[in-house]
Formats: sequence, C-alpha cells, structure tokens
Amino acid sequence: MSDGSLSQDEIDALLQGTGGAEPEPGGAEQPASGGGAFSDQERQTFLDLVNSFKDAQASNLSGLMVSKSVTIGTPEVSYLDARGFVGAHPGDIISVRLDFSEGLTGGHGFILSEDTAVSVAGNIVGQEDLELNDMALEALKEAFSTITGVALTTIGDKIGATIMPSPGESEKTTADRVPIPPSGVVQVAYPVTVEGENSHTIYEIYDADLAKAITLKLSPPPSAGVQGQAAGMDFGLGGDMMGQEEPAASGFNIQPGGQMGGMQMMGPGGGPNVQQVQFPNLTPSTGGQDTGNISLLMDVYMEMTVELGRTKKPIREILGMGEGTIIELDKLAGEPVDILVNHKLIATGEVVVIDENFGVRVTEIVSPTERMKDIT
Repeated sequence: MSDGSLSQDEIDALLQGTGGAEPEPGGAEQPASGGGAFSDQERQTFLDLVNSFKDAQASNLSGLMVSKSVTIGTPEVSYLDARGFVGAHPGDIISVRLDFSEGLTGGHGFILSEDTAVSVAGNIVGQEDLELNDMALEALKEAFSTITGVALTTIGDKIGATIMPSPGESEKTTADRVPIPPSGVVQVAYPVTVEGENSHTIYEIYDADLAKAITLKLSPPPSAGVQGQAAGMDFGLGGDMMGQEEPAASGFNIQPGGQMGGMQMMGPGGGPNVQQVQFPNLTPSTGGQDTGNISLLMDVYMEMTVELGRTKKPIREILGMGEGTIIELDKLAGEPVDILVNHKLIATGEVVVIDENFGVRVTEIVSPTERMKDIT
C-alpha cells in the first residue's frame, strides 16, 4: 500500500506536465502543425534560415580541420520536449553549450555522439582515435564557437541586430542531464560528411522560445486587407464586397462586362474619364533637414580599430602558443594598415610614432562604393 509519498519518476512526470502518463511509443518528436509547439510555418521559416548559412559553416569547419573538407547536407528541423530529447539521444553525448547572450537571449548549443565528437576533434588536432579529454573538449568548443559566429552574423543581418554568444562550455554527459526548458527545444539535425570518413549527424539545439523569437522577426508582417472603397474608387462587381454594402460611385467605376478585359472606366457624366498620370518627384531632397538630423549624432562615440593584419591557425597551434611565439600576419612590412569603424573598413594608413605612442596617418579614404560592398 502506498504511504502517500511520490516516487522520483512521478515527480518528474508532474514537472513535465504529463500527469504520470506513460510516454507513447515512438513519440519522441512532437507534432509541428497547427496549434503545436512549433508550427509548420515556423519550421519552414527556420529551415530556410539554417539553409542560408550551412554552407558557410561547412567552409569554416573545413578550415579548422587538417587537410580534410567537410560537407553539410540538407538539415532537418524538429521540435522536442524534455522526454523526447532524452529519447532522441541515448547513451553518452558531448554537449557544447553556446547560449545567445546579447541581441537575442536564450539557450543554444550542439549535441554530438561520441563517434562524431572523436571524428571532429581528431581531425582538428590532427590525431586519430583521439581520447575525449579536456584538450579535445576545448577544441570542440572553439570549433563550434566559430561556426556559431557564422550563424549569428547571418541571423543578425536578417533581423537587423548584433547577436553575441556566451563564452561557452563543453562536457561529456547524458541527455537527461542537459537542461531543457518547459517550452521544449527546436533541434536542427545536420548530416555531416568529413572527407574520407563515414557520415555523421551534428545536432544544433535552440530553446523553443528563442527559435520562435527568431522566426517572428524573420516573418513578414501580415498584408493589409483589401478594402471595398479606396481613394475614391468604387469596385462595382455586381454586389457587396467583404459583406459591405456597395458604396456610391465617386470618381469612376470599374464594372464587369465592359472593355479592358471585362472592365470599363466611366466618368461622372457617363463618358470615359481620361486623366494625366501624375508621378511623384524622384529627385532626392537636399533640404536642411538631413543636416539637422545628423547633428544629433555628432557626439555619439564609435569604436575605431587599426588592424595590422590577420592570419588563421589550427587550434592545436593556438593551444600551443606561449611567450615568445612569433605569429606571421598576412600583410607585408610597410604595407598600409586598415582603419575600421565598428568593424567596417573606412580608410587605410601608415603607422607613425607620436612621442612615445603609436599613431596612424590616414593615406586613403575608402570609396563609398567599396564601403557598401563591405556592408553587403
């Protein structure tokens, strides 16, 4: 006989809102159709989004690996609740958590099986049959931080925001220890092929609320409904329109059965009403209002950076750097340095010394055309 206390399984069931009911067999994925946690329309919008940056992610992942290319196939988007997530990822897994912390906030990360983690980390550090130790986990965190940056840049450009990730963490764990919010998660399954190896699947996980926020910002606003009377026009189509009574004619009528593909335009007196089309002036205004507006921004500070050069290094070399390490950059000695404002190139210059400080003498201003290319 029960003493009235609840077992741990019953407590977990209540917290997940199942009321202690047994899970349906094969019910890992929740339906994503009308009224579900992630609708078909939201799923398609999100799928279009991840398709737009998956090739760039594959290119970046290829650049991190030693002499091997990576291809990413067509991803699949699904919604999972906590129980479905555990059922979808049995056994030990590698969790790389990279939450969104600025611009948009919410849980985000990647899930890899042990075999997939060994393949990816081993090709990054150049070691076969790699043990999933702290060095391997750190390599995975840095790799997925890089490809997350590609996604954040694309999402930010599409919604007009700057999105930043958290520093991130990676660990070997099990699915039941991964925190899943009550609203569930949206999972993106990427089929990944590393050159010369079997295919793998990498899972990207978004909190459902975060995924919904992204799709909401990506979805176009609903179009305005058509009104029966607009700008003095009467659509006399043989009855009322949208349940409204037919308004009195004003200006001209469009009626079926006449000319112009079944429509005849009639003036107030019964004859054709012909008027000259008036187009708006497309000449850009040069009034003083713009000057007044820009003056409001004159005291706003912007980050200016002088970039001496760049380079790419495998993670194994970065982890092996220490005091005295020399890093070779992609610019020649004496070549102009880049001057950037908010990470956008605006000018080039030469390095000078002012008293005991470094400075830069501007030698060339980048043309507006080149700046627009950099923005797009």
